[in-house]
This record gives sequence, structure tokens and C-alpha cells, in this order.
Amino acid sequence: MLAASCRFCGDELKQTFCDLGMSPMANSFLTAEQLNQGETFYPLHAYVCSQCHLVQLAEFESREDIFEDYLYFSSFSQSWLDHAREYVSGAIERFDFNENSQVIEIASNDGYLLQYFVEAGIPVLGIEPAANIAAVAVDKGIPTRSKFFGVDTAQQLKDEGIEADLLIGNNVLAHVPDLNDFVAGMRIVLARNGYITMEFPHLLQLIECNQFDTIYHEHFSYFSLLTASSVFRMHGLRIFDVEELPTHGGSLRIYACHENSSTHTVTSAVGRVLDEERALSLDTIDGYLSYSTRVEQVKHGLLEFLIETRRRGLTAVGYGAPAKGNTLLNYCGIRNDLLDYTVDRSPYKQGRYLPGTHLQIHDPDFIRETKPDYVLILPWNLADEIKQEMAYIRDWGGQFVVPIPTTTVLP
Repeated sequence: MLAASCRFCGDELKQTFCDLGMSPMANSFLTAEQLNQGETFYPLHAYVCSQCHLVQLAEFESREDIFEDYLYFSSFSQSWLDHAREYVSGAIERFDFNENSQVIEIASNDGYLLQYFVEAGIPVLGIEPAANIAAVAVDKGIPTRSKFFGVDTAQQLKDEGIEADLLIGNNVLAHVPDLNDFVAGMRIVLARNGYITMEFPHLLQLIECNQFDTIYHEHFSYFSLLTASSVFRMHGLRIFDVEELPTHGGSLRIYACHENSSTHTVTSAVGRVLDEERALSLDTIDGYLSYSTRVEQVKHGLLEFLIETRRRGLTAVGYGAPAKGNTLLNYCGIRNDLLDYTVDRSPYKQGRYLPGTHLQIHDPDFIRETKPDYVLILPWNLADEIKQEMAYIRDWGGQFVVPIPTTTVLP
């Protein structure tokens, strides 16, 4: 059932941003035994709030059902590990963290980032709701609590005397159904002179680069800096700096502190990004109204390419089993009549099947055996890393293809 009101400001939701039809939960991978059982599909319909311009989905399954047993492990991407290491080095240098500091990461996954603070001798604590992933982090020697974050968890930590000099959240803000509870919790656990850094895909890039496949049920909200600033400000937090990052097809890293903190003045980067968003009319409802037409054009282009590939007697397979890939394939109706299978580096996904489309997930070495003509890179944001890793497909004349922002055969 449609959530009738905006999860931030409470205004009634009436305006469609993008309707991707019906789709299963993007990370609900199937075993062979489940292939002949029923699957639940939900509307994948993104709305934009006419008041605060937060783009959002309705909530169909609880956060417990989605995240308590999860199959996404951050450490399987080398480029993401490199990104995390670089961030840690820069944060230590910029804010002068040491053995007396406390770093807390929300949605810390398998310790992909906190491990580098540990190596530097800086105390850390991870908050990770997926118990199976939290256990992996603990095995690495990274203190981790398997909890959802919000006001209750933040107050519990504060009551124990734990406050964050640095509070980190990478690609978690979008996953939060109760946005106000989450941000209010950050204010509680943040030390008086502490800092927050949050990374999230930039809505501006989603619109400009046709990144509709990043819309899936596990992502409840999609942020511009304009909207993020309003959310933080409402909860007594101030964004004082922002960086534009290449990760996930274009992300923002925001820096925030308590509203009354005199530690940092607002940098010119904040005004520059806000101006970029206003230039795209993201401060008015008009900036959101034509997106659905562009999404349909991407769908038609990908289907035309795959159908023509089959007509020519050529083969195409997928690389990766990311959530964004499942949105793309289900929206386009692509099954094994157009794509033979997909592969993924994660052993937790290998041998399973994609939700909805039922494509089997193999080890990447399977591509060597079958020698496909085309490899469709579903995590297109990692195309450079994957091209390098799988360069051997050139030996038999294989080529890489990306579907976003338009279907393109890579040189």
C-alpha cells in the first residue's frame, strides 16, 4: 500500500518521479529449490514530495526483513576498499584523530572501512544490523554491534559514555525508512565538537545520467544536497562542507557538525553544489517531471541491443549481481532468452539465482568456459575495474557493454 505522506516533512505524496512497474526485493536471491515457488513483487514507484522535494519509495517490507540477513559484502570490491583506505587517511590528517578519539560507523558492513582506523590505532565501533555480516567484522577484530541505528541505539551508546568524534555513514542514509529518527540519533551520539561524514548517491547524477537502476526497494530515499541540508537542519545539524565523488556513478560526501558548533564555517563547495542543483531546477517540482520519459528510452535501447545480438546468433551474459542490476533486468523484462547467465565475485551469491529474472549466478571463471560475445556490466560504476579484471575476454573477441546512461559497447 502506498505510503500517503512524505517520510521527512509529512506532506501528501501525489507526484510520480519514476514508475518502474513491479519488482521483487533486489537482494532476495533465490536458491534452486525456490525457483518453482511463488515470488512476491512490489510496486517500484518513486514519488517526489511537492513540498521538500525528497524522492522516495513506499515501504513494503520492514527493515528487519530486508537487512537482518544480507548478502552484500563491501570487501569484494577492490576499488571500494581503495576508496575506504583513502578516506581514512584523509580523515585522520584533516581532523587529527588519534588513540584518544572514537570513530563510529553506521552500517559498517564487514569492517571494510573501520579496519583502516584499527590499523592506525584509533578506537572504533561498528553498528551493523545484518548479523551475518557483523559476525564477519567481529572475526576481523573490529568491535561491532548488530543493531539498527536510531534514537534508541544512540541514547544507549551515550548512556554508556560512548560518543563519536567521527560518525560515518556510507550509503546508508538512503536505506533508512524512518529518516527523522535516524538523523535525530546522529545528533544524540555525536560528541560536542564531533563531525559527521555521510556518503550517498547524488540525485542530480541519477537524473542527469539516467541512473534509474539505483532505485530499488532497499533504497527508501534519494537525496539532493538541497533536501539533505533541510533534513539535517531540522535536527540541529549543519552541513559545512561537501565533496563530489565518482563512486556509485556520482556521490556526495557531506560533512556536518552540531548547528551551534563554531568549529567550521561553511565552505564554498556547499554553495557551488547547491547552485548546480538549482540550475537543474531541483528546488522546484518542475525539475522532476520529465524523468520517466528518459528512463523508457534507456529500456528500449538495451532491449534493442540484446534482441539484435540474439538475431545475429551471438551470445551475451551479465557481470555482477548488484541490486541495481536486478532493478534494470526486471524493469526491462530481461531473462535467459536474452542473457544466458551472470557472474559475481561473491561466493555468497554464486550458485543462487537473481530475483524475478532467475538468471543463475556463476563464478567469474565461468566466462572463460563459455566465451560469450558480449559481457553486460551490471555494476556499471565499476566498469573500469571489471574491464581490467576480465581483459582476457578480448582473446576471443569478446566485448564489454554498459547499460547506463545509454547502452554502449566499450572500446
